[in-house]
Amino acid sequence: MNRYERRPVAATEAELEYGDGEFRVIRPGSFVRCGVTGVPIPLDDLRYWNVAAQEAYASPQAKLARLGIKLGG
Repeated sequence: MNRYERRPVAATEAELEYGDGEFRVIRPGSFVRCGVTGVPIPLDDLRYWNVAAQEAYASPQAKLARLGIKLGG
């Protein structure tokens, strides 16, 4: 392996710092857990998080559930 090749990231939980529109990796890993459902979210699929709560969400519905907003009737 030379210095330009990326080492594979183990299938472990990452630790992130969530910011506005971006996140910073504190501890490398391949996924984070949804703050509502607990399901693993691959970092490549991470789209929803809360900066103030510093937690990730698997879907828009999970984020709305955390905010106490119910969908449908």
